[in-house]
Amino acid sequence: MNDTLANALTTIKNCEMRAKGEALIMPASKLIANVLRILLKHGYIGNFEYIDDGRFGKIRVQLLGRINDCGVIKPRFPVKKDEFEKWEKRYLPSPDVGLLIISTPKGIMTHREAKELGMGGILLAYVY
Repeated sequence: MNDTLANALTTIKNCEMRAKGEALIMPASKLIANVLRILLKHGYIGNFEYIDDGRFGKIRVQLLGRINDCGVIKPRFPVKKDEFEKWEKRYLPSPDVGLLIISTPKGIMTHREAKELGMGGILLAYVY
């Protein structure tokens, strides 16, 4: 497995398409947990919990049925503070719908928060 974030978002997307109540993501990582916190904060998923299985760990995610599409952005493009509009047009269906998730020097955040702080970063994922 090369990209655990891509695997996690694909698992969530597949479980959403099949109208499941929860998804089980494995292996767990800090990056996946931070991305899930952003999705939780913006109402795309319900609670999630870490399950320690003695190896790599698992994360159980409650699904609410609000995700239409999600995925990683590969390659992970660097983006400057004034280039977000170009990437919004490319990955999101309309300007006010969905989120781009970005890794910045101040942590992982959405593109809207990065615009407010006036900083760029590296594109990780999108969700709407």
